[in-house]
Amino acid sequence: MTSRQRTADSNSLSPRRRTVVKAAAATAVLAAPLAAAWPAGAAEAPAFLHGVASGDPLPDGILLWTRVTPTEEATPGSGLGPDVEVAWTVAKDKAFTTVVAKGSVTATAASDHTVKADVRGLAPATDYWFRFSAGGTDSPAARTRTAPAADAAVTNLRFGVVSCANWEAGWFSSYRHLAARGDLDAWLHLGDYIYEYGTGEYGTRDTVVRQHAPTHEILTLADYRIRHGKYKTDPDLQALHAVAPVVAIWDDHEFANDAWSGGAENHTEGTEGAWSARQAAAKQAYFEWMPVRTATAGTTYRRLRFGKLADLSLLDLRSFRSQQVGVGSGSVDDPNRTITGRAQLDWLKAGLKSSDATWRLVGNSVMISPFAIGSLTADLLRPLAELLGLPKEGLGLNPDQWDGYTDDRRELLAHLRSNAIRNTVFLTGDIHMAWANDVPVDAGTYPLSASAATEFVVTSVSSDNLDDILKVPEGTVTALAAPVIQLANRHVHWVDTDRHGYGVLDITAERAQMDYYVLSDKTKQNATSTWARSYRTRTGTQKVERTYSPV
Repeated sequence: MTSRQRTADSNSLSPRRRTVVKAAAATAVLAAPLAAAWPAGAAEAPAFLHGVASGDPLPDGILLWTRVTPTEEATPGSGLGPDVEVAWTVAKDKAFTTVVAKGSVTATAASDHTVKADVRGLAPATDYWFRFSAGGTDSPAARTRTAPAADAAVTNLRFGVVSCANWEAGWFSSYRHLAARGDLDAWLHLGDYIYEYGTGEYGTRDTVVRQHAPTHEILTLADYRIRHGKYKTDPDLQALHAVAPVVAIWDDHEFANDAWSGGAENHTEGTEGAWSARQAAAKQAYFEWMPVRTATAGTTYRRLRFGKLADLSLLDLRSFRSQQVGVGSGSVDDPNRTITGRAQLDWLKAGLKSSDATWRLVGNSVMISPFAIGSLTADLLRPLAELLGLPKEGLGLNPDQWDGYTDDRRELLAHLRSNAIRNTVFLTGDIHMAWANDVPVDAGTYPLSASAATEFVVTSVSSDNLDDILKVPEGTVTALAAPVIQLANRHVHWVDTDRHGYGVLDITAERAQMDYYVLSDKTKQNATSTWARSYRTRTGTQKVERTYSPV
């Protein structure tokens, strides 16, 4: 997310003044709560303190994940603990009476005692149960689901959709409510699964709801492992991982704010080490701690298929991008600047053209729809600029989004139009607001010009949005800003600048519909969830329309 706010105390300091705490001290911070969670009388037995997960479903397989703690001192990032053999079992039922696959893998300190099993030979479109075992201890049992066969005539798919979960800003109630549904084929995490900041440095409405670990900004491999480990102790996150497979991509905060191929806004070369080392550490920890396959080494761009109903192309918009304008040189229209990199853009275009699926979904970490700020008043422009990371005197675009890389966007949208590629739906996070957009070929003349695709943007799980920055009641900013935003952006059908929650994407051959849900209070562990709005795009239209009830 491109929000650059810090607390009042940290605003009095230069953003470049940071204290680097040794990993050993950070490990000690995490060791205390994990020791408290250690099973009584099990000091010498392995424990599964970080839950289990599955991801990247295929028609014949699924990727299983867990982290085993072999001894009490073997906390995430510690580098301590012996090798331990971890068995995995997949069954057709929760009681594990009908086992269909089993095997084992070794957990070592070299992989932070995380393990993955890429299980194949399963039946398509089928629910399975799985668990891990080590040293006589079983992990919790969890449900997963394979994808439909590639040539299957699928009538319906349903995905949970989330992004931007700041541990310190609130509880992860969105995950709990998605887990309770019990009807998801999978769930999509569109980036900012973790945040890199130190305690109190980022988006908490001046109140740290719960402190993360380590308490300093994460820089090293041990730091990133500790932060991932802390997130994986959240019971709501564990619950969602235990009921459906995740399909995840990263955005910037899995690395550092406004990351690009050669650096980040929130990285000081030298003082905070080399960017190349920090980026490598962040990627290593991510692939250790997430049930994600790498189609291309070191990236998250890959493609999954869900029968003839949908292809899902997943993007990596951080590893290959040029530096954002405003901090580097150049123009947003410079054809030498890129958000995707040449190879990834060619891969995306080829996949969209060759797909024979009804729907072409694109997991997209930053908004592709054009966004002009328009004539917002100063009291609204300044917090919006802060949220988007823009100069507070005003700028009609967000250079961290596709708006900052217009040549790539023009090429992609022209490709969709010239090849008559229908039913492309971008699924987006990052911006901490909910949007329903047409994606116009020419925003300046829309709606007279064509729409090449549609876009559903989900709000944040917990990360601050405009009402949090302004510290006003929820809904206040949306009531004032949304009409102005829509007047300046005719392709925007809806924007909610204030609330937190998640989306549920339901797909049939006739339409793709996003149901938007919001939380009662992100700072309350028992926050309730209510339906807010729904938008859909009908097949062949490339346009969004409102519908008045959730699926």
